[in-house]
Amino acid sequence: MCGRGIDQVLAHPCSPEIHEQSMRSAEGYVLIAEQANGPIPRGNGPSYVWGVALDQLARMRPDARIVNLETAVTRSKDRAHKGINYRMSPENADCLVAANIDCCALANNHVLDWGRSGLEETLATLQKLNIKATGAGRNDREASAPAVLNMADARLLIFSFGSTSSGAPLEWAATERAPGVNLLPDLSEASASRSPTKSWRSRGRAI
Repeated sequence: MCGRGIDQVLAHPCSPEIHEQSMRSAEGYVLIAEQANGPIPRGNGPSYVWGVALDQLARMRPDARIVNLETAVTRSKDRAHKGINYRMSPENADCLVAANIDCCALANNHVLDWGRSGLEETLATLQKLNIKATGAGRNDREASAPAVLNMADARLLIFSFGSTSSGAPLEWAATERAPGVNLLPDLSEASASRSPTKSWRSRGRAI
């Protein structure tokens, strides 16, 4: 989750204004962290948020680096009225590049916190950074498609599904004409069997 207070301590933060019941500025979360841990520098570079994790990733050398991006990447002002809205500025999205992230799963309950325009800016930013996305898209076909990572000896197909039980509203579902999330109507076997995974398995070796 690279939004809110984390976005504020990077070099190009969004406006700190938030609309939570107990907090009106994202800077407030930075102050809480400082009370517990001491001063936090501002204007940090993109690698700052990862700390020692970058050394661990370099040591482990994973074949793929996949994260659930629990925030919109946008300066959109189209706020969803849901209580908590996460966003980071597109200019700070270089923090994903700093960790060599290959793919972001987007089927979560925050990717549309700043409207469909915010989702479209998120997708455009990831594309510009050459980071694959799955679980949300400009239409239902794109949202349900896997991200495809070409490995040394196989393809890795990454699917991402949202659920109302995890806080994604039904109205966030992608449609033929509107961007949104790859949202399952329920967690039944019937819904799972209608997923696109079967058709993709036959298109080549995948892991």
